[in-house]
Amino acid sequence: MSGPVLRHYGPRAYPDHPPFSYPEYRSTVKRGPIQDLVPIVETLTETTGPGPVWSDISNEDADLTTNAGTGGEAIGERIIVIGQVLDEGGSPVPGTLIEIWQANASGRYVHWRETAFPAPLDPNFIGVGQTITDDKGEYRFVTVKPGRYPWGNHPNAWRPSHIHFSLLGPSLGTRLVTQMYFEGDPLLPLDPIYNSAPEHSRERMIATYDHGVTEENWATGWRWDIVLRGELSDEDESE
Repeated sequence: MSGPVLRHYGPRAYPDHPPFSYPEYRSTVKRGPIQDLVPIVETLTETTGPGPVWSDISNEDADLTTNAGTGGEAIGERIIVIGQVLDEGGSPVPGTLIEIWQANASGRYVHWRETAFPAPLDPNFIGVGQTITDDKGEYRFVTVKPGRYPWGNHPNAWRPSHIHFSLLGPSLGTRLVTQMYFEGDPLLPLDPIYNSAPEHSRERMIATYDHGVTEENWATGWRWDIVLRGELSDEDESE
């Protein structure tokens, strides 16, 4: 039996990410660290991952319109979301666990804490799904387009339609959490969460309509590719 595969990854690309504290996104002021971060030495826990657990994931887990297990289908505009996970060198990243969560077509989350918005729940929609990228680093989800909802950050604040993504590679220290938006949403210029990202990187969070993915009389298609920071190169390690 072979031992764990150790991988060491480059530091976070801070110029491409939102700052920890962004005053227009009010809750970050309290949540963001105010002192310098303390680097943690990587151990076996951070450089390996829970690979065997992923064997329980099935194709049904990636269809949010039916994975509630009720026998019914979720209500809303059915969409297909596909994409490819790549490293910063352009190579596909297979075996990446992708988990998504989102509001239903009315803009309501299933979670019990999300009860302020008086929109209806959908008994056939649990709002979560997961899949693993294939040998080409590709993924595919079927879901419904999430509705917009108010969130109280500022007067008349509404969040654009979005899907939360979590990506976990072959080690526990590689998790990326982000959001996917839809092109043409008029709320994007007004959203502090979206605008907290540096201007040059915002468009990377926007999915584009793909007519080739769209299936006639069934669902519209959206494409969203994700680029991850790659492993440390010899040059990086020497710096």
